[in-house]
Amino acid sequence: TEPSREIPGTAPDYMTSSSYEASTAPPSSILAMCRRCPAPGRPRPVRLAALAILRLSRPGAGFGFSAGPASLARPRPGPSLASPAVRIRDVRSFATLEREEVEEVEERRSPDAPPSPRLVKHRIPKVMYQIYKNYLVKLWSETSVESRSTVRKQRLRRSVNSMIELLQRELKDGDGGEDGEDVAAKLSLLEACERLAVPSTSTSSTSSTSSTSSTSSTSSTSSTSSTSESDGSLLRKAKAKPKRSVLRGAIMGAVVALWVFSGNYLYTGLFTLLTVLGQLEYYRMVMQTGVFPARKISVVGACSMFVTALAAPNLHQICLPLFGLFSMAWFLLARRNVSTIPEIATTFTGMFYLGYMPSFWVRVRQLGVREPTRMAPLVAPLLERIGTKAASLPPWIPASFPLPVTQGAIFIFWAWISIAFSDVGAYFAGRNFGNTKLGSLSPDSALGETSPNKTVEGVVGGCLTSALFSTAGAWVMRWPRWWATGPVYGVVLALLGLVGDLTASMLKRDAGLKDFGDLIPEHGGIMDRVDSYIFSAPFCWFFVSYVLPALGGGAA
Repeated sequence: TEPSREIPGTAPDYMTSSSYEASTAPPSSILAMCRRCPAPGRPRPVRLAALAILRLSRPGAGFGFSAGPASLARPRPGPSLASPAVRIRDVRSFATLEREEVEEVEERRSPDAPPSPRLVKHRIPKVMYQIYKNYLVKLWSETSVESRSTVRKQRLRRSVNSMIELLQRELKDGDGGEDGEDVAAKLSLLEACERLAVPSTSTSSTSSTSSTSSTSSTSSTSSTSSTSESDGSLLRKAKAKPKRSVLRGAIMGAVVALWVFSGNYLYTGLFTLLTVLGQLEYYRMVMQTGVFPARKISVVGACSMFVTALAAPNLHQICLPLFGLFSMAWFLLARRNVSTIPEIATTFTGMFYLGYMPSFWVRVRQLGVREPTRMAPLVAPLLERIGTKAASLPPWIPASFPLPVTQGAIFIFWAWISIAFSDVGAYFAGRNFGNTKLGSLSPDSALGETSPNKTVEGVVGGCLTSALFSTAGAWVMRWPRWWATGPVYGVVLALLGLVGDLTASMLKRDAGLKDFGDLIPEHGGIMDRVDSYIFSAPFCWFFVSYVLPALGGGAA
């Protein structure tokens, strides 16, 4: 099984009783045996050797034998199997042979038959990689320099359509006391705007409004069509989200739980990859408003905050000012035009909002050594199995990939499950008992306009649900005064999650978007799923690092 090992002329010794039978049987029997060998129940060396022989027996392989007895009597020209020139690396690796054989077996299966577990094992990483790659390429292209001209043209067209609507209203509502020169100027401006307007806006309205004799009758038609192209049109025309599947949400929760307990390196690595997508979703949204920040420096800076939080937590705080300095140097030296205040502000906001604050979850993950909880007897077999698997890994793979299950990981698990179920509790409480709009608490603020569907009863239900799960987690983790610290911790998590949700809604409303992206069916993009967890990260880190130790328990 070594990469440079020669393929012998007969079956190796580890095929036990089948070796003598294979060496004396006709070639057709040998190949029949080899076709049975790749079954999952066979030892791995037997399966891999059989796959190699099957590859060599194909027509055109050029290795001196095929399926018929005549070919054994008069072998075709070519190197023999015992030749030193024929090595495993000259044919294909055993892993490649096994993967290709699995795919070929799957191709011969019935279309209605479910995929085999071995095929799923090989395909799932490929599918996940392809989905991530396609979405990353899509976001990168939509935030590239070339796409900025397209954004400018779209904004220009929307502004022109708004101007058309305004001029048509002025001409319709005119009382006849205006000067003729003013009316002529408005008509000429209207004609100029119509030539710049989007052709697909409304052909009938464009042609009808060009005639001055029917201004009053056509202005209402074009006003209706142009209103649909105004800045707030995307929100009015957006389709309602489909109802979220409970099964899909449960699967996502299980995957996230495995991610939390996957180890420091895997946890941080996946977090960094998701941060790249979230950053690009954010900057794509910002560019829809006509602002073009420094996205490359911001993405690199956000990723560095996660890596530094893992490798050098004491230097974690320096990343934000350092990359802020880099971004300002880029604005001064690399751009031809003077950068605007929104461009600078959105660059810093991206690094702070999607880099610095969520990177505190990585610092929480490393806090403390795992201590026995009240659920330790239930999960002990699982932890022992994980430890056994980790001990059998190659020596070049750090143990931090699957281990350790730190106390911080347990904190994150209960914090995230509290935030997730606070959304569920808020939804059901608001749907069944919601009568008081959240915006009524502050009528003069933007709270009601940011999220008009949220109710006070929904917020109360979310806080109670989060407090319930946090209290259960505090009892399991043996917090001091768990009956008090758990509910307070849960209520604060729910309120911070609400602030994160409202912040994301405010950003999307300003950009005229319904969702940040379309990566996750029924949920939207990465930002649509993590907005409630952003502001909670620094608080969670502070709570488990300083508050609990001051009370006599928790991580240090």
